[in-house]
Amino acid sequence: MRYFLSTLIISVFFISCKEKPTSKEPLIGGKSSVKYATGFDIITEGNQKKLIIKKPYQNSDKSFVYVLANATDVLNNIIKVPVKNIVVTSTTHIAMLELLGAENLLTGFPQTRFISSEKTRKRVDNGDIIELGSEQTMNTEKLIELAPELVIGFSLNGNNKVYNTVERTGIPVLYNGDWLEETPLGRAEWIKFFGVLFNKEKEADSIFKSIETSYLKVKELALKAKKVPTIISGNLFKDVWYMPAGESFIANYFKDANTNYIWKNTKGNGSLPLSIESVLDKAQDATYWIGCGLFENKEDMLKSNQYYNSFTAFNQSNIYTYATNKGKTGGLVYFEKSPTRPDLVLKDIIKITNPDLLPDYELVFFEKME
Repeated sequence: MRYFLSTLIISVFFISCKEKPTSKEPLIGGKSSVKYATGFDIITEGNQKKLIIKKPYQNSDKSFVYVLANATDVLNNIIKVPVKNIVVTSTTHIAMLELLGAENLLTGFPQTRFISSEKTRKRVDNGDIIELGSEQTMNTEKLIELAPELVIGFSLNGNNKVYNTVERTGIPVLYNGDWLEETPLGRAEWIKFFGVLFNKEKEADSIFKSIETSYLKVKELALKAKKVPTIISGNLFKDVWYMPAGESFIANYFKDANTNYIWKNTKGNGSLPLSIESVLDKAQDATYWIGCGLFENKEDMLKSNQYYNSFTAFNQSNIYTYATNKGKTGGLVYFEKSPTRPDLVLKDIIKITNPDLLPDYELVFFEKME
């Protein structure tokens, strides 16, 4: 389901507002170790550490507080750490496990064909990671047989029958809301969520600090650009063009890459439903088209809609897609790894629009469409 949700948001490959540390007060007293993310917090009170899930799913009006401890009693609000047997439900979780060197603790996953990582695919092929079926209709019998100490869930709402069934067996389920974060660095910071679960908090902090430093450094580099090209994004879906809104993830990437995104002054952190006529009127001569849904080539785009042929970026082959970069079973590398590495997404955009700034850098997620 997580994979298909990503494909459904055809034009927006991130959803964001402003890229800056979030000023917020912890829900409870103590010292917070979270800087950008708004969906979770890690609070230290004396010798006690608490994991707070503040945005477990869309439109949630409640939070969950868990005590992280080497507990012997299984209580609803206690998570025994370090976790040594885990089931996760999103490929973005896998990318974070690998960064922490904890992928060997993963024993089950829904729709394993969407995993693009060669390292984790090898474990799937060897039978070390069990296929659990669709995320929304997971095979709970198989999952329970695995006896995981923890299931990391992804859900659109709080009424998930699969997770309710799992919890009734005594296996705790933690909702991971990384996909709801409003900034690239906020989403990447969820590696700290996994860090505390595996007693790898220092490693997670170090990894995130490196990503943050890299992102801010390349953002500063972009200011040296001698040209500021115009940019469009998104594509048509049932005669509606879904364009990233001006406060969205992708609009902020374009801003941080020092480009001129034509819809940069619009409000909203989702997508703008536009008519093809309005897009043509404002963006027909845009220099670059970055992010065009799941299209892999220009031929398929024209089969879908002849209007695409009216854009300068299309005719000059200045279209860049993430849909061609796949794992061996079809999983998109972009969906799996880009939320964890926003610095590389930003570098990709700068390399596309001002290649002289990064002469030795090669694109990681995007590819020029032929």
